[in-house]
Amino acid sequence: MKLNRKQRFIASILSGTALFLAFPHTGSLTPLIFLGFVPLLIIEENILESSLPSRLLLIHSFVAFLLFNIGTSWWIWNADAGGAIFAFLFNTTVMMVVFQAFHFTRKHIGSKQGYLSFPFYWLGFEYLHNHWEFAHPWLTLGNTFSIRTSWIQWYEFTGVSGGSLWVLTINLLCFLIFRNWKRKVAMKGPLMILGMFLAIPLITSFILSAKLNSELSLIKNKKYLNAVIVQPNVDPYNEKFDPSTFFNQNQKILKLAATKIKKNTDLILAPETAISGTFLESRIKSLFIYPMYRDSLKKWNTNLLIGASTMVLFNKKNSTASRLLENGDFIEYYNTSLLLNPNEETNFIHKSKLVPGVEQIPYSYYFPFLETLAIENGGIVGSLGIEDSVKIVQLGIGKIAPIVCYESVFSEFVATQTNIGAQLLCVITNDGWWGDTPGYKQHFSFARLRAIENRRWLIRSANTGKSGVINPAGEIVEETRWGAEKALSSEVQLLNTKTIYTVLGDYLGRSSAFLSVFIFIFAISKKIKPKNRKGVT
Repeated sequence: MKLNRKQRFIASILSGTALFLAFPHTGSLTPLIFLGFVPLLIIEENILESSLPSRLLLIHSFVAFLLFNIGTSWWIWNADAGGAIFAFLFNTTVMMVVFQAFHFTRKHIGSKQGYLSFPFYWLGFEYLHNHWEFAHPWLTLGNTFSIRTSWIQWYEFTGVSGGSLWVLTINLLCFLIFRNWKRKVAMKGPLMILGMFLAIPLITSFILSAKLNSELSLIKNKKYLNAVIVQPNVDPYNEKFDPSTFFNQNQKILKLAATKIKKNTDLILAPETAISGTFLESRIKSLFIYPMYRDSLKKWNTNLLIGASTMVLFNKKNSTASRLLENGDFIEYYNTSLLLNPNEETNFIHKSKLVPGVEQIPYSYYFPFLETLAIENGGIVGSLGIEDSVKIVQLGIGKIAPIVCYESVFSEFVATQTNIGAQLLCVITNDGWWGDTPGYKQHFSFARLRAIENRRWLIRSANTGKSGVINPAGEIVEETRWGAEKALSSEVQLLNTKTIYTVLGDYLGRSSAFLSVFIFIFAISKKIKPKNRKGVT
C-alpha cells in the first residue's frame, strides 16, 4: 500500500481518534475500537514494504497513541497539570515501543509470524502495566466494553485481558480484509472468519447471562447483606483536608446514614479518606471523632467501612516508605480501609495499589531525590506504605473485600481478594479531584467489569459520585448523580462460587508476557544471525 508522508499522518490521527472515541465517556462509540489499530497497521506495512526507515513508525505511532492518551484521560489535568503531561508522554512512549517491537519482529521473522506476535506483545505490555511501579491499567483495551457489559459476560473466564485479545484479533482481521481488498484478493474466507470472531463472543455472552440468572435463583440458603452507602459530597480541594471541618464532615456521614438505617442494616459504606485527619492507628480511640462513630454504631448495631489517612510508628525501617524521625523511630503513612464495629474492634487494611506520582514515587528507593517531585495528597507528600499481602475483612454475616479507589482498576488484585474468600466487593473512592469529567464515569464503569469477572455484587461509595450498586452481571442496579449528598440502601447477596478468572487470575496476560520475551529474543537472533554469517565468510 503506497502512502505519502501526509497520508501517513492522516492515518495516524485517524487511529488515535478512533481509539479515544471508542473509549467509555470520551465518545462511547464502542465499535470503533475494532478499527482503531487498522490505520496504524496500514502505516506499518507501508513503511516495511517501501523500505522506509523504521524510525518513521515511531513518529506515527507516537502521534496515534498520544491522541489516544489525551483523548481518554485529559481530565487528569484537573488534578495536576505536570502529572498529566508526564502520564500522557510516558504511556504514549511505552505504547509506541510495544508497537515498534511488533514491527521489528515482523521485519525479521516474517509477515505471518509478525502479525501473530502483535497480540502477545500488547497483552504482555498490559500485564506489565498492572505489575510495576508505573502501573496504569486505565487504558487496558478490554476496559472499552465496561459500558457494554451485555457483550462481555465471558470475562468470568478471561478477565479484562480477554476483551483486549478480542480487540486486537478483530483489528488484525479487519486490516487483512482491507489489504486483500486493495490487492483484489478473495475476501470471502477472511470475512467469514471475521463474522465468526464477532458473533461467537456476543452469542456466548447472551447464553452466559441467561445461565447466570438461573444459577443465582437456584442457590440454596441464600445470604443477604443490607448496606447503606453514603456519598457526602465534600470538596477535596477546599474542604476535605481542612482540620476545621473534620467534625462536620464526619457528622454529615452519620446524618446521611441515619436517613437509611434499618434494624437489619449490616454495613455502612463511606468514601476513601472520609476520616481525613491523619492519626496513629494505635491511638484511634483517642481520636476526637471516635466517640461519635462508636456511639452511633452501638445504637444501630452495625458495622462501618470507611476510608482514613493513618500512620504507624516503627522502631526500625519497615519498608521503603518508612521515614526517619528525629528520635530515631520510623513512621509510615497509609491510605486505609477502616472497619469499625459495635464491639469497638478495629480492622486496618492499607491500600496496596497506589497511584504513581501521587501515593507512590516509582523506584524512588533507587533514586531518593525523586521523592521531592511527589504531588501533595491530602497533606501527605511522598510514597505511602502498603499491605504485605492481599487482605479481606470478616463481618459477622460474611467476608467483604475492601477496595480503595485505584485498586478497583486492577482486575487480578480484586480476583485475588475474591479467591481468598470475599463474598462482596466494596469500593470506596474519592473521584472529586477530577471534577465533573469523564474520569469518575470511567472509574465507575470499570467496577462493572470486576463484578462480572468474579460474579459478585459490588457496592461503591464515592465522595462526590458516582456511588452505586452493581450486580454480578455488571448491571447497574442503582447509582447516584455527580455532586449529590445522598445515601442509598440496598440488599445484596453474598456469594461463594468462584469463576475461572477468580481462580486463575490474568493467565492470558501472564502467558503473553512470557511468550513475548521469547518472540523478541528470537527476532533479535534473526537480525544478528546473517551478520555473523557474513563475518565468518
